[in-house]
Amino acid sequence: MRSRHLFAGLFIGAGANHFAMPRAYEQIVPPRLADHAREVVVISGLAEIAGGLGVLLPSTRRAAGLSLIALLVAIFPANVYMAREPQDFPRIPRWALYARLPLQPMAMLWAWRATRR
Repeated sequence: MRSRHLFAGLFIGAGANHFAMPRAYEQIVPPRLADHAREVVVISGLAEIAGGLGVLLPSTRRAAGLSLIALLVAIFPANVYMAREPQDFPRIPRWALYARLPLQPMAMLWAWRATRR
């Protein structure tokens, strides 16, 4: 239960951060979507907030978990882009850009486990 609440809180907070610091998120949108970076950031922020809230409600928990897993899959290319183009993100250590990559599947597993009960 505590894990579920922490998981939900992280997504709600991360989603809210899309609106507090939109430019930071717009900068990590891969180039092929750069023309729509603002929209991508808004949609992903709303999806994170909705998913986090959905995790807290028993009636929507499973669907929210699956939706957040899908979202994590969808945003994975942004993490790969950052790792492959470290010169574009000089304020983030190169090791941190690569360390994020295995965290994505771990977050997916956490989403699955937190929303199955």
